[in-house]
Amino acid sequence: MVSAKAVIATLAATGALAADVPSLQIKGSKFFYPNGTQFIIRGIAYQQGVSAGGSDAPQSNATFIDSLVSKSNCARDIPNMVSLNTNLIRTYGVDPDGNHDDCMQMLADAGIYVIADLGNPTISINRANPQWNIDLFNFFKKAVDTMAKYPNVVGFFVGNEVTNSNTTTAASAYVKAAVRDMKQYVKDQKYHTGIGYAADDSSNLRDTIAHYMNCGDESTGVDFYGYNVYEWCGDSNFQKSGYNRILEFFESYSVPAFFAEYGCNSDGAANRKWTETAALYDKNMTAVLSGGIVYEYFEEKNDYGLVKLSGDSVTKMKDFDTLEKAMQNIDPQGVSMSSYTPSGKASSCPAVNSTWEADAKSLPPTPNENACECAANASSCVPKANLDKSAYAVIFNYTCADASVCAGITGDPSTGKYGTYSMCTDEQKLAIVLGAYHSKHSDASDSCSFDGNATTQKGSGKTDCAKLAPSSGGGNGNSSDKGNAGVMVGAPSYGVVASVVSIVALVASAMVVM
Repeated sequence: MVSAKAVIATLAATGALAADVPSLQIKGSKFFYPNGTQFIIRGIAYQQGVSAGGSDAPQSNATFIDSLVSKSNCARDIPNMVSLNTNLIRTYGVDPDGNHDDCMQMLADAGIYVIADLGNPTISINRANPQWNIDLFNFFKKAVDTMAKYPNVVGFFVGNEVTNSNTTTAASAYVKAAVRDMKQYVKDQKYHTGIGYAADDSSNLRDTIAHYMNCGDESTGVDFYGYNVYEWCGDSNFQKSGYNRILEFFESYSVPAFFAEYGCNSDGAANRKWTETAALYDKNMTAVLSGGIVYEYFEEKNDYGLVKLSGDSVTKMKDFDTLEKAMQNIDPQGVSMSSYTPSGKASSCPAVNSTWEADAKSLPPTPNENACECAANASSCVPKANLDKSAYAVIFNYTCADASVCAGITGDPSTGKYGTYSMCTDEQKLAIVLGAYHSKHSDASDSCSFDGNATTQKGSGKTDCAKLAPSSGGGNGNSSDKGNAGVMVGAPSYGVVASVVSIVALVASAMVVM
């Protein structure tokens, strides 16, 4: 076994804790430095004013602070991280247009790595209305392009606690599709980074979600798995906290698993005792799990902070000193890569039933701009220019009362059947639906009005747009095509269209009666 203190000393001597910080590697269920020593996460969640993506309603006009664009803030905070024996931070929002060079260099000089969430308060996979579409795919790719160039970026979370109840299990299919496509993108770009997911600790779903994200073909499974755990509160113990159960579950897991958040605040953040830290880094735990990430650096309204921000200065809270002592007393034991033989296997995919509605064998299709543009351009009826998105819901609700009209844009995660164009943007979906509705009503002039919110266009005449989309079946999704510019018909249900409101809000006075 190799201790963390010995690893740090070795890396410092070889210069690996400086500008040439090496990228980590994954073998089986463990992270390793290139020299073969195991990397066990001693992390902190580092994000000012932002919680993780995966909320019920991402807001396009929301604001957030990218933690890694301010050189002065990083210079202020990184010494505190070093005093907490930190070797990794987790961020919850990346500005793809920001310059991260200074902060990433300072982190590298301190031997600190990064796992970044790809979603943020403005855009993420929405558990209440899940999609995996062109807008999300393009944003995620741009965020990866921005950060993957840094050797101390370990990887990315495509979502955080997206499924958090029995009513949101279908959303996991869209998360798994995002994992599939982002893994392929990383591979195509020859980036060194991995793709993962961070799950919550819902007692009735935690095992199922962990299995789902690690099941099936390797191309659709996570490279690493984060688990947000707040079960150990105060002076708990291994059994009472459920750490024994967690340890037993992940013993056979085939990819690195770690606590993506931990730090119960049942008595307020300042009074946290951090007794779980010693347990997390005990050798029986590190033999299975790859450490954990403390939640969180900045004190926010939710009261989980280690420091309190006032202006440009931070003041250490009581729990900072307590955690500092706890981290100084740990010496996690790792293994060498050469002596480690992975024994874990991919999980079996959970069955679809009354409590789990995400089929793993057939996932939402990979977003394809060419196919979506082709289908939208082929439509004979389209939204008027600059139509406010608040009007989309009314039109969707009215037209989709006839399931065949909207079959091409909908999906049913429980059966694994998805419309060819379920991965398009909202505007493209609306054009496709309007065209299908107009065609079904024999191109009647009054079937493309919708109270002046739609207008006719001379369609391109293409009927084979679906051929541009990824082939159906397996991990690429299941879709079919039949006329209407490639619009799928016969979808089992109307499920996931962005910004859909209650049908009682329908204003149909100027619409054709079906």
